[in-house]
Amino acid sequence: MTKSSSGRNVDLLTDPVAPTLKRITIPMIYGMVLLMTFNLVDTFFVGLLGTQPLAAISFTFPITFTVISLTIGLGIGTSAVVARAVGTGDHEKAKASGTAAFYVTAVVIIVLASLGYLFTEPVFYLLGASQELMPLIRQYMDIWFLGSIGLMGPMIGNAILRAAGDTKTPSMVMGSSGLVNAVLDPVFIFGFGPIPAMGIQGAAIATLISWVFGFGLVLYILIKRDLIHRQLLSIKEILKSGSSILHIGLPAAGANMLTPIAAAVLTAIVAKYGESAVAAFGVGSRIESIACLIVLTLSMTLPPFISQNFGAGKMERVEAGYKTSIKFVMIWQVLVYLLLVATAPWIADAFAKEQAVADVIQLFIWILPLGYGLQGIIILTNSSFNALHKPMVALVLSVIRLFVCYVPLAYIGSLIYGLEGFFVGALLGNLVMACLSYYYFDKQFKASLSGNEVVS
Repeated sequence: MTKSSSGRNVDLLTDPVAPTLKRITIPMIYGMVLLMTFNLVDTFFVGLLGTQPLAAISFTFPITFTVISLTIGLGIGTSAVVARAVGTGDHEKAKASGTAAFYVTAVVIIVLASLGYLFTEPVFYLLGASQELMPLIRQYMDIWFLGSIGLMGPMIGNAILRAAGDTKTPSMVMGSSGLVNAVLDPVFIFGFGPIPAMGIQGAAIATLISWVFGFGLVLYILIKRDLIHRQLLSIKEILKSGSSILHIGLPAAGANMLTPIAAAVLTAIVAKYGESAVAAFGVGSRIESIACLIVLTLSMTLPPFISQNFGAGKMERVEAGYKTSIKFVMIWQVLVYLLLVATAPWIADAFAKEQAVADVIQLFIWILPLGYGLQGIIILTNSSFNALHKPMVALVLSVIRLFVCYVPLAYIGSLIYGLEGFFVGALLGNLVMACLSYYYFDKQFKASLSGNEVVS
């Protein structure tokens, strides 16, 4: 049980489903607004430096999102294990699992970031980056990899808090970190007083500092609330709790990491149309993160609700939570699309210094956001399967979505109608996969309730 932003107690196991989801999601939105502006703020200020720096930071998105997706996946595993333990009343197990999650995540991120640092140039050349852009890419990525260990605090710490039913505090942590990044970005990029202008490298330094700040803040909160152990865990305890987290976290991380891999393939396709197209596609990808803010927020608040009720055996609440969320995001994303289309010219002008870039940004906005509601169905279905401790189902659905529907249809569209066909193909990919995802969840859920144990 936790308290909502209004101060009222929220019981994920007994309170009415729709009002409960609303009360735990709204506090998260405020923090997500600032958190999701990390890349958008970087993109905006770097865009003021010119098309080449903007193209360089656009190339970094698939790689940075790969590492971020890994930590999100491990956070999903942490949330599912801790929330189920809370639902069954085993608070000691919840505490040990949360602590072990930090150890496991630290090892995984250090290994991945080290590999990324060592192979930066071969990877980005493979993505289609030119030799002229490589110095700018290295300026950003060398610092970014160094600071990526700081991701562990906000991602894992907030997952533990959400699993306990608290979405207000994670909102505060994410919002504070986002605000630090937004304030420091122009200072380090353009210089201020004794601080020299560092260009694209300054954006990476601002991000690093904001992550370290968030890490320290969430660690203090978790220790103060006795949600993690203060002392070191034994190897046996780490292996026992860590294995449960990795059982869900690794497939979830794998599913999440497929998204930036697909984005890398799409970026390579777009690169054939020139640096202006890459720069515009990078801007569009960051606009997407803001436009899908509610979906992403629900993907963080719905799983603890599902996992706690799953642990308590209240499957009718699990189904009600899933379907209520799906209905809401479909309506919401239609409204978001209308807003984006109405403001497309102003958005394009704000992020582009060249007309060619602005034109592609507008093309992106007119087509792809039509499918954001459909994308919401896919995201929430995968989140729900992870919360039900069925990570391999979510992983398989992710593979089908990205490499059977989304990327192939986008590629085929580009061959037939160029950039317009590329965007339309991606939209059709989301439509096909949304229908498959909803059908499969409904089929599996009914099978489990009828006694054919599928969701277990």
